[in-house]
Amino acid sequence: MTLMPPALLNREQAILEFNARVLAQAQREDVPLLERLRYVCIVSSNLDEFFEVRFADMLDAAREPGSVVSNRDIERVAGEAHALIDRQYDVFNEQIMPRLLEQGIVIHNHADRDEAQRHWVSRFFEREVKPLLVPVGLDPAHPFPQVANKSLHFVVRLSGKDAFGRDNRIAIVKVPRVLPRVIKLPAQISGGRQVFVLLTSVIRAHLEELFPGRQVESFSQFRVTRDSDLEVDEEEVANLRHALRSGLTTRHFGRAVRLEVVNSCPEELSRFLLEQFQLPHAALYRVNGPVNLVRLNELIDLTDAPELRFVPHEPLWPQASLPRQKRCFERLRKGDVLLHHPFESFEPVVQFLREAVEDPDVLAIKQTIYRTGSQSVLMDLLIEAARRGKEVMAVVELKARFDEEANINWAERLEAVGAQVVYGIVGLKTHAKMLLVTRREGKPGGKHVLRRYAHLSTGNYNPKTARLYTDIGCLTADPDLTADIDNVFRQLASLGKARPAKRLLLAPFHMHERMVECLARVEQSAREGRVARVVLKVNALTDAELIHALLRCGQAGAEIDLIVRGACMLPPQLPGISDRIRVRSVVGRFLEHSRVSYFRWGEGEEDEALYLSSADWMSRNMFRRIEVAWPVLDPKLRQRLIDETLQPYLHDSLDAWEQLPDGHYRRIEGEGLSAQQALMRRYAVE
Repeated sequence: MTLMPPALLNREQAILEFNARVLAQAQREDVPLLERLRYVCIVSSNLDEFFEVRFADMLDAAREPGSVVSNRDIERVAGEAHALIDRQYDVFNEQIMPRLLEQGIVIHNHADRDEAQRHWVSRFFEREVKPLLVPVGLDPAHPFPQVANKSLHFVVRLSGKDAFGRDNRIAIVKVPRVLPRVIKLPAQISGGRQVFVLLTSVIRAHLEELFPGRQVESFSQFRVTRDSDLEVDEEEVANLRHALRSGLTTRHFGRAVRLEVVNSCPEELSRFLLEQFQLPHAALYRVNGPVNLVRLNELIDLTDAPELRFVPHEPLWPQASLPRQKRCFERLRKGDVLLHHPFESFEPVVQFLREAVEDPDVLAIKQTIYRTGSQSVLMDLLIEAARRGKEVMAVVELKARFDEEANINWAERLEAVGAQVVYGIVGLKTHAKMLLVTRREGKPGGKHVLRRYAHLSTGNYNPKTARLYTDIGCLTADPDLTADIDNVFRQLASLGKARPAKRLLLAPFHMHERMVECLARVEQSAREGRVARVVLKVNALTDAELIHALLRCGQAGAEIDLIVRGACMLPPQLPGISDRIRVRSVVGRFLEHSRVSYFRWGEGEEDEALYLSSADWMSRNMFRRIEVAWPVLDPKLRQRLIDETLQPYLHDSLDAWEQLPDGHYRRIEGEGLSAQQALMRRYAVE
């Protein structure tokens, strides 16, 4: 009997639940103190994106006739966001700041500063800050200024009349983004401690100097968050790059969705700001501390206290599988190489591309570019390859959210040296991570052949995040797999139909269908009383069809473990419906980012499949992106992935959380086993 599927959990609430787990890291006594502060900052950064994208989309959806998103849904999600932000500031004020004070690390406001410190701050204000401030008094000739997304301002109420005898009481002061938000005072006036002042505190102490002849009656910091999705009709523009370049200038002034003020902000001023931004009272967030905790990352960087940070982790070069003294091409002809970042170094990927650039027998290099950063050794190498006359093709995803400008710049630099740059498929983001090298090989004087070598990854081509995110990379010379990769590049450039793939799964064409087929095989095996097992590790699980296929597997008797870092809309452990499905989330030192799908539908070696992928189990990844998944066919490599990316996480009892049927989570209590720590020990540099 097939049971009725349960209602799926709310995605926005699931995202907030994930950030609650991140915030819990800031409360752990076993986490170094400055790293605890960093988790507080991460929550702020995550919530900024949540409001800019997800919550903004909810507001848009609620306005559409017949929408499934109601005002009650918006109120519920906003209420949970308010509660989470209140908890975040409680952790910051009641747990982090007192402990920093015990360590001699302190943030002084104006009242805390002694005479010498006030004198230093006053000189700093006059020299570094005041020349950049432009206070704007509001009147009909000076309307409320344009306020960019996430930029910090002061709103000020003044006494008396202005120099022209008019009764304009409200002024706005923009806090310049070019100035540091955290300033460290010199040691000679810090009394043996590390003393910091915030830029807002410096401005606050000298506000009246900006308005000669008038007194500041009240004031508040404020910051507005705006809808930041770039709206470009790709079907209607002739040049997507130019359209996006233009759109970047207006993104900062999208529709307001959130207003943050300090909790001491007078009601009159907060009401005035809400009116200016056309926001309801529910969009007002009063915070007990600095507006925009993200910028306190500067304090972490400025503090001289290595003992309060994580012990630096040095990724291991995989000498056993990829000896330094051997050329990558020579090694890959003997078999595939897996790289498990950040435990293993990303440098072999850089070395693979560097060898390709420097090798005169390499004829062509093709690569997808999603998130590489504004500075990238890989992009520099691609530019050098083009300069050397190699055929270079770059598939640049111009709509990689918040990386659009960096990617446009790389596209222009690549084109300037003769590289072939394409922007993927209209309406589909190119999220696949692929690097393909074509090399001419053969004996001198003999027949030459073209051989392909490739790198596939679950993560980004960014050496910086490769030290912070867990991901799997695969270097291969497998003829079938590399031919499939070449066909994908050809299709992205030509827009023609691709030949059927032998190994590679490509979204939006085959990936979703293949995942459903694998789940159906597991379901059938369970119904026949044979071994039936699914273990999935992804960042998010929100696709309804895949969720229902998992539920059917579980109801048929399959054992299912889902390791989902972020949003999971499947309600687990419902009696008779999903009681064979367990969902856990691991939040540790590194951001879990690898995507691994394991299926078993019998006893034999041929009755299992393991796929690595760039795609989460979300509808957008399966149907609105160019994504790839590839099978790991070597039994030893497959077992290694099970041993490193699945089993340790299923036994983690230090960084793991269990999802409850209602979508809330509870920390798993156990013997303090951490998958990430175990992997760091396994790959420790001797």
